[in-house]
Amino acid sequence: RYFIDWKNDVDSYFTIDATEGTIATNELLDRESTAQYNFSIIASKVSNPLLTSKVNVIINVLDVNEFPPEISVPYETSVCENAKPGQVIQTVTAADKDLSPAGQRFSFRLSAEASNKPNFTVHDYRNNTAGIETRKNGYSRRQQELYFLPVVIEDSSYPVQSSTNTMTIRVCRCDSDGTILSCNVEAIFLPVGLSTGALIAILLCIVILLVIVVLYVALRRQKKKDTLMTSKEDIRDNVIHYDDEGGGEEDTQAFDIGALRNPKVIEDNKIRRDIKPDTLRFPRQRPPVEDNTDIRDFINQRLQENDVDPTAPPYDSLATYAYEGNGSVAESLSSIDSLTTEADQDYDYLSDWGPRFKILADMFGEEESYNPDKVT
Repeated sequence: RYFIDWKNDVDSYFTIDATEGTIATNELLDRESTAQYNFSIIASKVSNPLLTSKVNVIINVLDVNEFPPEISVPYETSVCENAKPGQVIQTVTAADKDLSPAGQRFSFRLSAEASNKPNFTVHDYRNNTAGIETRKNGYSRRQQELYFLPVVIEDSSYPVQSSTNTMTIRVCRCDSDGTILSCNVEAIFLPVGLSTGALIAILLCIVILLVIVVLYVALRRQKKKDTLMTSKEDIRDNVIHYDDEGGGEEDTQAFDIGALRNPKVIEDNKIRRDIKPDTLRFPRQRPPVEDNTDIRDFINQRLQENDVDPTAPPYDSLATYAYEGNGSVAESLSSIDSLTTEADQDYDYLSDWGPRFKILADMFGEEESYNPDKVT
């Protein structure tokens, strides 16, 4: 009988037929991970299992060309704006994951779609290296900053494997000696000598100026608004809106006219502002009365002063009696129907007023009882 020595770790990759002793693979093998396997096989006699022998077996995994070659790093290169035609800007090499046999060669060429573009070309040096060369005089970053160059690489194994690798070529600013000075994206728009810090400072100044302008405009509008507005305490500026319909000029109950007045002015000046005030009359200065003035002259002087003064009492007034005339309880109050002669009037009631009115009663009493010679 044949069996694999189980002390090894490769028992899962291979198996052996116990009768025939045929070794077979138990799993897929990968030469790139393990190129050689080493294990032992034990043979024992069927009639006497104690009689055994051991032999070492070495299995080499053959290579199959299954991986295409690829460009070794770097995949990105640069070109100066002042580059000349035929200038080599990068040398590339290839790498293959397969274990390349001795003498394997790699070839380099441009893809079919890039062969018609007169920007760059690939020069195969036939020693497993190639050079990327320029094809025109000068490049402009403002027109195009990045170029993408597809490079095809093939190996010499069987079956032939190939791959297309895209290289990125960036246009940079260089000095006269070809030394790269700047390849940043911002350098496209910046003039010579202007750094990133200077650009940030300029943008910051612009932002500050914009903020100042906005604040100035806001203050001007606020000042203009405050000038047009009066004090909030003056309620006359408020619009009073009433939805109900009034009764005309005589309807004073529909709205409160006091809301249209300034309370401060009312407190300071008690005179009403909604009507025309009366003319203030000041008391006239009367001349002083002399001590030797006759009483009659004094009375006449005061009488003349009051006669020409319309404000002095008694005032002229018009009395209207709405219930005067025939049919009223008061009857007629008019003097039109009064007695026309003094003789028709009765003054006898004067004698009832006492001795102080005796002379007056005699004057207006009966004619025969009045004697002027007796009056003193």
